Amino acid sequence: MATLSLAAILAEPARRHPDRTALVEGELRFSFTELWHESRAQGAALAELGVRPGDRVALMAPNTAEFPQAYYAILAAGGVVVPVHLLLAAEEVEHVLRDSGASLLLCHPAQAPTGRAAAEATGVRMLELGAGGELAALAGDTEPLATYATRDADDPAVVFYTSGTTGVPKGAVLSHFNLVMNATANAFDANDVRPDDIALGALPLFHAFGQTVSMNSTWRAGATLVLLPRFDAARAIELMVAEGANTFHGVPTMFVGLVAAAASAPELPKLRLCVSGGASLPVAVLERFEETFGTPVYEGYGLSETSPAACVNQPDFGTKAGTIGHPLWGVDVEIARADVEDRVELLPTGELGEVVIRGHNVFSGYLGRPEATAEALVDGWFRSGDLGTKDADGFLAIVDRKKDVIIRGGFNVYPREVEEVLMRHPDVAQAAVIGLAHPVHGEEVCAVVVAAPGAAKDPEAVITWSKEHLGRHKYPRRVEFTDALPLGPSMKVLKRELRAQYTA
Repeated sequence: MATLSLAAILAEPARRHPDRTALVEGELRFSFTELWHESRAQGAALAELGVRPGDRVALMAPNTAEFPQAYYAILAAGGVVVPVHLLLAAEEVEHVLRDSGASLLLCHPAQAPTGRAAAEATGVRMLELGAGGELAALAGDTEPLATYATRDADDPAVVFYTSGTTGVPKGAVLSHFNLVMNATANAFDANDVRPDDIALGALPLFHAFGQTVSMNSTWRAGATLVLLPRFDAARAIELMVAEGANTFHGVPTMFVGLVAAAASAPELPKLRLCVSGGASLPVAVLERFEETFGTPVYEGYGLSETSPAACVNQPDFGTKAGTIGHPLWGVDVEIARADVEDRVELLPTGELGEVVIRGHNVFSGYLGRPEATAEALVDGWFRSGDLGTKDADGFLAIVDRKKDVIIRGGFNVYPREVEEVLMRHPDVAQAAVIGLAHPVHGEEVCAVVVAAPGAAKDPEAVITWSKEHLGRHKYPRRVEFTDALPLGPSMKVLKRELRAQYTA
């Protein structure tokens, strides 16, 4: 059996480029050697505490140096990382600890009250991270591990808890092979990451997108990661200018923020590579960003279950606004019949169906949930639950979540399409479109809108304007203004919360 460890993502640049800056966080700067030394020291402390290869260790930390140090420490000891979303309540963290069977929780001081409550409720030992924390004290008294523990390529490396659109979060099990390949294909095939690049790490590292695309891909290429613990658009611009960052990875809400903050920024960074994912990037936002910052945005797509990157606009294929580009190297992304559950029936070019994925990036399954795994993995393909199309040039586009489609009077309405149109209205900064129960039409189209700064909040004006730009079954009959849209841990708009709010 071939051996492989995700820990090599940090161990290799420490061997090849020992003195190069790996990580910047505030005043802290670590070379690859220093960062890997710290992870090996913490890994030795974990081994002393009884962490054995294959044991699951939960990690709860923001985008500070403590996250990568502990992440690679767990991997170096042969453990499996269980990242915990920072927006979860104590009871939700309890679910992650119980469901994953974690033997230990490593927790940043900022998250300690929530972490401690969950740890006590589940009987899991918690260690505090940071300079004055227990793990650092133990690491200081222990001889660092010589190198990382041997793992089989198919052994679990990380278990991501996916919020999903319904029900209880499930643990998606990703192997060392899944995650090493995803970082490698991202760095060298999709995004052309270069050793002298400096990337802003603003995406949460506990989430698959931040972990693979920002952290692992950047270090796979031996480049530098600058962490921003809490995203603030003006601060992000300032930090990118100060550190000479040329790479930005973000979700659409971050791109919206950067465009707005650019107007009052004294200087803008010189960006070369910008990647968007996590949710659909409205074309209007993409155009405004490219105009403001003078650089293309490569929009991509993926899921926790696909390591996460599956598809992205790539320099090799050219880009097309409003699409998610082409599959990653070694990955197939196709469109299958959405109404056939027990097998995967691929559709011809141009037809609308469910996005299905196969390749080195597809997860092993959901931890302890064979039925859910069998539903998701069919005929060697992963069924995404997203609806999309593929055009004659091979560009894929996401139309919507299968579960978010609104059926009004027997006609399908795709919220994404309505949102794209609303985002072109001068008074609209953000829009989320949902279906609400209706006695006559079955469902009615409702738009929840965040107004542009200084704009009038006039629902009737937005409805009238929409009527001129959308088909009769598509335009929103109801427009609600709000100060902010509810966002989940991965920065996706929580439409189920909006549906609950406006149904009530």
